[in-house]
Amino acid sequence: MKNRFAVALAAALVLTSAGCSLDSKAPAAGEVTVVIGYQSKTINTVTAGTLLKAKGFFEQRLGDITKRTNVKYTVQWQDYDTGAPITAQMLAEKIDIGSMGDYPLLINGSKTQANERAKTELVSVTGYNAKGALNMVVVKPNSPAHTLTDLAGQKVSASVGSAGHGTLVRALTKAGIDPKTGVEVLNQQPQVGASALESGQVQALAQFVAWPGLLAFQNKARLLFDGAELNVPTFHGVVVRRDYAGQHPEVLDAFLQAQLDATDFLHQKPLEAAQLVAQDTGLPQEVVYLYNGPGGAVSFDTTLKPSLIDALKSDVPYLKSIGDFADLNIDQFVVDGPLRKAFADRNLNYDSAVAATANPITVSGQDPVCNVAVTDPALAGELWIDGHTTTQPAANPGCLLRAIRDANAKGEKVIAAYVPDAELGTRWFADHSVWVHSPGSDTNFLPFDTDAGAQRYIAAHPGAAVVDYQQALAGAV
Repeated sequence: MKNRFAVALAAALVLTSAGCSLDSKAPAAGEVTVVIGYQSKTINTVTAGTLLKAKGFFEQRLGDITKRTNVKYTVQWQDYDTGAPITAQMLAEKIDIGSMGDYPLLINGSKTQANERAKTELVSVTGYNAKGALNMVVVKPNSPAHTLTDLAGQKVSASVGSAGHGTLVRALTKAGIDPKTGVEVLNQQPQVGASALESGQVQALAQFVAWPGLLAFQNKARLLFDGAELNVPTFHGVVVRRDYAGQHPEVLDAFLQAQLDATDFLHQKPLEAAQLVAQDTGLPQEVVYLYNGPGGAVSFDTTLKPSLIDALKSDVPYLKSIGDFADLNIDQFVVDGPLRKAFADRNLNYDSAVAATANPITVSGQDPVCNVAVTDPALAGELWIDGHTTTQPAANPGCLLRAIRDANAKGEKVIAAYVPDAELGTRWFADHSVWVHSPGSDTNFLPFDTDAGAQRYIAAHPGAAVVDYQQALAGAV
């Protein structure tokens, strides 16, 4: 199985997405070209990819340099489905800056370090989740599987070497299933795996955002395992070829400044940011906002936090489990100097930002149904009603259920309703949550994003029971 993983990963590293240009156009005299590798549909990288590109922040920053120096800059954007082909192109010195998940970052650093011109450095984070909720495992809606152990002996689709695959390996190991022999992992690109799940060729799909939420939203999948159960931080970050950064430090500085611009925009206008990303990627806006909205699974924060770096170090054994990779010195791979400079240039305190751990954007405001202020991020929900220019906050799950019921009674169309999982805190769709009637609890009805989570609560609270979504809506008080 290990050899199969190694062969699959090697194949992934040489494949590129159809339609992407592989060769950079030769720059004219006095012109500098920078090639950016990004993953448009991996929406926790949007501040270094899709949103950044849509808003033109990077080009604007480079344009400011041109005004001062007369040096012209050309930006080439190359879109991929996973991090592996970005690494392959960086190895070939054809991509200068790329963004990818934590496990692919490890592979990137390991693969490139032997070549001084290709050698990369991790210079910023795009988004992270402190518990690991960026990666999930889904099954078909009618699947008999309700816990991860139910997958023993089954076929699971995953992109070998991806963050989703890394979480699967960790989760199976924790559940007592050998990830090499206990399941059959099919190495597939996310969209191929989604089709395989729908057709029944595989029994589960392990992927990173936004695929689990997308398939649930489309009623094609049910969440089986939330990566937050592992309670291990997961993140996506930005790598740069050290040789390129040495030759063009002003380009890296402009990129990091632009990433901060995109991050600020997302924090200030999360709904508009989600809509822009949806327009550019073809993903439903409701799915993008699930993850990237206030209180979503993604905390958009560029800083290289010690907790994230420690998690990266703990991921190293994963490399050994899937192939023969060179040892990577994480402390040398992570370089925060350029980002510290970007912060200083904006008169921002980098150390204070590193120490911050709360999601920078949370659901807030006045709950119009329960007529109370929304103050607890662990309980706060959000309602998106068609025709409204803003979303409606809900102080707790009970208030959210009442708001949905009221909107339905008025004939208003609910575009989406979001609620945090009562156990793990992961934001999920209210109509795809598992609702538990818990007499005596603060809100009477509690949402869980998986059957397993609901059953853990019921086991600890006699009298609690699962109810369907319509029962929860009818019973909310």
